[in-house]
Amino acid sequence: MHATKGDRLVTHGRVVGQHDHVVEIIEVLGPDGTPPFRVRDANGHESIMSPGPDSQVLHRKASGPA
Repeated sequence: MHATKGDRLVTHGRVVGQHDHVVEIIEVLGPDGTPPFRVRDANGHESIMSPGPDSQVLHRKASGPA
């Protein structure tokens, strides 16, 4: 799992009715884009996560030349 600052980390709900949890990666703490990641939730809470197999990184789209 590799990520860069600005990507989204999605942790999928494990049971029926449990929603996915989406956070923004604000800092990559591991070498070469690997976990752990410092993340920020929509409510502003920040934490450090080492995502498990029920998580995926949604890469932000690279902005092209203006």
